[in-house]
Amino acid sequence: MLVCAIIAIITIVLMVCSVLIKPYIKIGKSEVGLYWLICLVGATAMLLSGSISIDSVIKGITADSSVNPLKILTLFLSMTLLSVYLGDAGFFDYIADSVFLKSKGGQLKLFLILYAVVSVLTIFTSNDIIILTFTPPICIFAKKAKISPLPFLFGEFIAANTWSMALIVGNPTNIYLAQSAGINFAQYFSVMALPALAGGITSLVILLLVFRKQLLAPICTQEKGISHNIRISKVPMLVAICHLCVGIILLAISDILQIEMYLICLVLALSLTTFDLVYDIITMHTASPVLKSLKKEPYELIPFILSMFVIVLALKNNGITDILAKALYSGSKLDGLTFGFLSTISANLLNNIPMSVLFEKIIVSNNMLCVYATIIGSNIGAFLTPVGALAGIMWSKILKKYQINMPFKKFVFYGFMIAFPTLISSVGVLLLIV
Repeated sequence: MLVCAIIAIITIVLMVCSVLIKPYIKIGKSEVGLYWLICLVGATAMLLSGSISIDSVIKGITADSSVNPLKILTLFLSMTLLSVYLGDAGFFDYIADSVFLKSKGGQLKLFLILYAVVSVLTIFTSNDIIILTFTPPICIFAKKAKISPLPFLFGEFIAANTWSMALIVGNPTNIYLAQSAGINFAQYFSVMALPALAGGITSLVILLLVFRKQLLAPICTQEKGISHNIRISKVPMLVAICHLCVGIILLAISDILQIEMYLICLVLALSLTTFDLVYDIITMHTASPVLKSLKKEPYELIPFILSMFVIVLALKNNGITDILAKALYSGSKLDGLTFGFLSTISANLLNNIPMSVLFEKIIVSNNMLCVYATIIGSNIGAFLTPVGALAGIMWSKILKKYQINMPFKKFVFYGFMIAFPTLISSVGVLLLIV
């Protein structure tokens, strides 16, 4: 048990340090995530030390259950691919440019439109995809308009990581925790819709208060939009939108159809990939656009989640998660507050994906209140520090590319002001529902 605990602690500390100091390293011409490499080494150390056997790992990964990490990864990567195809067809660029064309009314109007658009798109796609898509246009527009990008950057980031809890597909942590508890698409939405709404309203109000001075200032420049060369592929875009809509509908009735959600998403992803491949070969005589789309998938999540799954499984087999569970449970509704706050804080000590894998083993007998509270914490935890979620790591990386200074202290300063009121309102509504 002691060796297992030591390996886990060392892995977590090194992973967090890598996220703060150097999340990526260059190998040849490619950038590789150092944080997942550290987790892979940690998982290997668990095996070599005898903290867990290879047989236990194979049984855990291939188990015919909702906790199977391969099914969860398939579901998330398939849904992400649908969003990637939408982006490559020009959908998100068109929406982003349309948002900035509405800036005539000033910064406040632009901010509210941006927050609303990001919120809606996040619900039906993925918070990571939205952040990757909308952050560059915000940086470009702010530079052109000679205004501070901070209100819009934080507005986008907070909206994406608040409204992502509304649907099960909004965040990989939603998928992992909900699937592990046997919660289907419809059940998830029936519970999480109101907490997401409460969190979304709270975060918006606080953002408006925090950035009120900047947002009341006019936009002096005559620049409109962010680009005059947006390429839209209408047919692929319409087909991708149809696939996404069909996916949401089928996921909502997956229990009635008695088809697992990961299979629905996988079939839709394969269908859209096949269509795009045939369309590109017929119209452009090349398969390179599809290959470029496939390269944009967050493949680093595969070794990251599998490695953390092995580490947490080792903690479970050594009785460490049982000790944590006994220490955390009170047997009352206060457990919802406990798991909401602890998951939020733990996400910033571990990152929200490893935190979710760990908490799934700690939550006793699929206690639904604690499951949903942990889901809320896994989303809102992204606000506190860049360590809280992969979205924060990607966001910070994009800002550096556009030479926007975002010190760790500034991120934490704004994050604390917004995160805890949002968390309290979301968990508070959850306690009234569950």
